[in-house]
Amino acid sequence: MNISEFFILLRQELVITLIIFILLFLKLGRERSNNGLLVLINILLLVNFAYGFCCDTSGSLFSDMFHTDKLVALEKNILNLAMLIISLQAYNWLQTHKHVTEFYILLLTTLLGMFFMISSGHLLMFYLGLEMSTIPLAAAANFDLHKKQSSEAAMKLIISSAFSSALLLLGISLVYGATGRLELTALSSMLGTQPLHIFAFILLLSGFAFKISAVPFHLWTADVYEGAPVAVTAYLSVVSKAAVLFVFVSVLYTVFRPLAVDWYPMLMILALLTIIIGNLFALRQQNIKRFLAFSSIAQVGFILVGISGASQTGSASVIFFILVYVFSNLGAFGVVALVTALTGRENIDDYRAFYRNNRFLSWTLTIALFSLAGVPPAAGFFGKFFLLMSGASRGHYAFIAVAALNMVISFYYYLRIVKAIFMDDNAQPIEPLPVAVMPKLALYICLAGVIVTGLWSYLYDYIFSLSPIF
Repeated sequence: MNISEFFILLRQELVITLIIFILLFLKLGRERSNNGLLVLINILLLVNFAYGFCCDTSGSLFSDMFHTDKLVALEKNILNLAMLIISLQAYNWLQTHKHVTEFYILLLTTLLGMFFMISSGHLLMFYLGLEMSTIPLAAAANFDLHKKQSSEAAMKLIISSAFSSALLLLGISLVYGATGRLELTALSSMLGTQPLHIFAFILLLSGFAFKISAVPFHLWTADVYEGAPVAVTAYLSVVSKAAVLFVFVSVLYTVFRPLAVDWYPMLMILALLTIIIGNLFALRQQNIKRFLAFSSIAQVGFILVGISGASQTGSASVIFFILVYVFSNLGAFGVVALVTALTGRENIDDYRAFYRNNRFLSWTLTIALFSLAGVPPAAGFFGKFFLLMSGASRGHYAFIAVAALNMVISFYYYLRIVKAIFMDDNAQPIEPLPVAVMPKLALYICLAGVIVTGLWSYLYDYIFSLSPIF
């Protein structure tokens, strides 16, 4: 392999590394205003996102421990897009923060770990990438240094992550003990229905379930989401979860495909519990960040329904839904981030009569909530439709019916916020909020994404064409 091919295959990781070093040099240099620093960082993130579409080359490095192809590059670009949107949305919060460069170094380090995790062709490479993407994130959760809740969120996140990582590592060690191999391509032909193999899979499944907040491994989620800064909460909800789901689909469909008869009922139970409990807890939330936490838990349940299809359609529907989820969830978090940064208000009741003074923000939040609920023609409807169709391919229609009925429950709690925004009375509604250029640009991107991804059918067809045939 020549040196140019090496740089092409590692191009996305190298660009992230270069940006981290630039931020380190900026930190060591003279003091700069936060405004100028934020503009520069967002330009670098935009260049990073654009460069991700260049030089689509497939190949592997380091004795197949690292691999990439067009689908892997697309998954990384989705994460790059989400990182750019979150950065734009965090402008108001970071404008007055003392540690802007440190914040971006932490998040970009986690993003780099996620890239290695997605490209891993070896279970140890996957584990190292997972740890690299988790530990800095706990520090980022504690970035509101003056808030006790932020410290508690970081503590809960690191303890939960340590426990889930221990389960994953134990599962990996059992796989190695049973097969003597850790390469993903080799394991699929060596695993069977032996009790030790099934137990190793249960440990790995539990570790993944912790990372994606599937029930009953979800108990840390709401507290961490509430305590962490809104930008970190959005990152946890979208980027971190999406990266783990990309890897989970790949590992499940390739390494553990011989165990499909055993893991399908496990996945079915996890999906139903996650949807039902996520919906029931979302119904009674008053803090909007906790509400979005349980909403994201319910969304994971629908993703698990799609994954259970174990097919090319399942893989494509999951990636497409995650792209839709990036626009929908970040659209909601963008409004919440702005309101929290400028007013300090986080309760759903604070949004009563929000439309009176903030029409653009009200419509943005409403369209994002419609997409999360699955109301047509928003993109979330088509995303959930594809997930349910993938799950239905296995023929267990009662399972799909229960999942579909839970969409009706979700309509209630999403529309409850819409009702508060447009119909409820409030003697002192939130005053008109100034929306800076960067947050407004992020909200426009989210709105365009929710509409375009729902109406442009080519996008799903393209993702389907890249997905491997199982």
